Amino acid sequence: MSAETRVRELNLELPPAPKPVGVYRPLVVVGGLAFASGHGPLKPDGSLIVGRVGRDLDLTAGHAAARQTGLAILATLRAALGSLDRVERVIKVLGMVNCPPDFTEHPKVINGCSELFAEVWGTENGVGARSAVGMGSLPGNIAVEIEAVFALKR
Repeated sequence: MSAETRVRELNLELPPAPKPVGVYRPLVVVGGLAFASGHGPLKPDGSLIVGRVGRDLDLTAGHAAARQTGLAILATLRAALGSLDRVERVIKVLGMVNCPPDFTEHPKVINGCSELFAEVWGTENGVGARSAVGMGSLPGNIAVEIEAVFALKR
């Protein structure tokens, strides 16, 4: 089943593709790979989910922020590639959680994005290698920042 069909079936609402706020490109394609720059939890209304997970946001809210960040990455992929169906598989996800030093549930937070990608591309192609780490702060106090690498269909 196609990724675009899955997005429709899941009734996913993608935010507008985020615009760069610095000197970088949201997506760079090289040699059959698409590298998504770090994305934040951008909502459809253009606002961001902010706060430190484990202090301002609980684990459930952090998980939801990571899922929303995954939706922003999907929006960037669609805008740059024309269709999510051009993606063959997820290769790597790096998730960064804005949290206090004693927070230890980073993987459970980033599962919000990983689970979304598995829903869209299936468990075989939607699950890649992953790192989930805590950060003392993130730009604009966003709850999570996620970057990812995708293999494209040839």
